Amino acid sequence: MHEVLAEGRWIRLIRADGWEWAERTNASGIVVLVAITEAGELVLVEQFRKPVGRRVLELPAGLAGDLADQPDEALETAALRELEEETGFTAERVERLTEGPVSAGFTSEVVTFFRCSGLTRVGIGGGDESEDIVVHVVAMPDIPAFLADRAQQGVAIDPKVWAGMWFARS
Repeated sequence: MHEVLAEGRWIRLIRADGWEWAERTNASGIVVLVAITEAGELVLVEQFRKPVGRRVLELPAGLAGDLADQPDEALETAALRELEEETGFTAERVERLTEGPVSAGFTSEVVTFFRCSGLTRVGIGGGDESEDIVVHVVAMPDIPAFLADRAQQGVAIDPKVWAGMWFARS
């Protein structure tokens, strides 16, 4: 039996069998995008993240099923929507790569990685009205130095970026 400890607009805290964890209340899934240009560049995003109190460099990502009129949104559809919204790119091909827990001891969230290719720039990106996203398009060989430079400047690097590099080369 699950006990609800607290519930906000986006998150519910649960307790069961000695465990406590967080779960999202407004989404059916989470997509993470490994978007690769024809020139062999990886598309990254950077934005301020309140829980860690600083800017974070990440792979583009977002929620599926978080729109009131599309609660059963397919993950592939959410991947394409989030790619364009956050980065200004569309993709001809979206390939499901893998899925897994984000932090299995803290949250029930599971992310699904997609490789996006055949990219076309159709806008500037930047996210929706609640986001302030900076888009970075970085050549694969330059990514380690780019990440080191951003970290030196105080930007947190999401470890999923390293997984994205591996998927981009596969």
